[in-house]
Amino acid sequence: MIFKTAKWTGLLWLALAAGFAVAQKPSAACAHCAEWNRRQKPFRIFANTYYVGSHGLTSILITSTAGHVLIDGGLPESARQIAANIQTLGFRIQDVKVILNSHVHFDHAGGIRELERRSGARVIASEWSAGVMKKGGIAPDDPQYGETRGIAPIRNVHALPDGGSFWVGDIEMTLHLTPGHTPGGTSWTWKSCQGAVCRDLVYADSLTPVSASGFRFSQARRYSRALQDFEKSFEFLETTPCDVLVTPHPEVSGLWERLQARERGETPDPMVNHDACRQLAQHGRELLRERLAQEAGQKSVSAD
Repeated sequence: MIFKTAKWTGLLWLALAAGFAVAQKPSAACAHCAEWNRRQKPFRIFANTYYVGSHGLTSILITSTAGHVLIDGGLPESARQIAANIQTLGFRIQDVKVILNSHVHFDHAGGIRELERRSGARVIASEWSAGVMKKGGIAPDDPQYGETRGIAPIRNVHALPDGGSFWVGDIEMTLHLTPGHTPGGTSWTWKSCQGAVCRDLVYADSLTPVSASGFRFSQARRYSRALQDFEKSFEFLETTPCDVLVTPHPEVSGLWERLQARERGETPDPMVNHDACRQLAQHGRELLRERLAQEAGQKSVSAD
């Protein structure tokens, strides 16, 4: 491993975000876990990039002859399914060399500790996210602090700066800090090639303004840069090369509709949408405007 620093379903996106406008309390959050963790047959997205997650929570496997990269670990109870899906595709969890994360919430990072144990892989995350992983729990400056479950501590964690890259075999992965949903939110980019055809793939982190009750993005003392961070993330999505978009919640980027269209034999490949990242940014901006308008209409309360 070598380090180097340096068709859209908009209504579905809006519906998902509206359903999670306020983070749910730990006791209620697992009401969604069974559905999130519903079994999903793994499949190829493009070339050496595969979907190996559950039906409701994305995990991505990127393969090479020198070892593999895994993005996101779902819930703690998702780890077994992810490992089994990797095996179903003919690969081995023991050949995963690096595990990456989008953001440090229990539904995307909860399974990483067990996957790390099974694979012996190194875990790489943004500096903020790596700090949370090492300690476990949930950070006080996370907008959902106090109303979502934390994660178990993870041992073999390494931080990579914004724009930093690393190689596993012929896979080059680049970290892009896309905060807002959390202060350490991270998107990942890489190229996958099938013969002479190469695609730019983007695993774009969640950019929904979801929070614990009482948290105001417009006046958040413990996360004072939230609005600037959202803007940074939107600008990244509007400018980054993006042929195939995948998101931590697969329905946000219309993955199942695209897969069904592919299975019907539609051409060109429905997985490819060169405008998908820009559309994701546009809808993210709309959701943030709606959230800020809602906050402005509320009675003045003490900022958190």
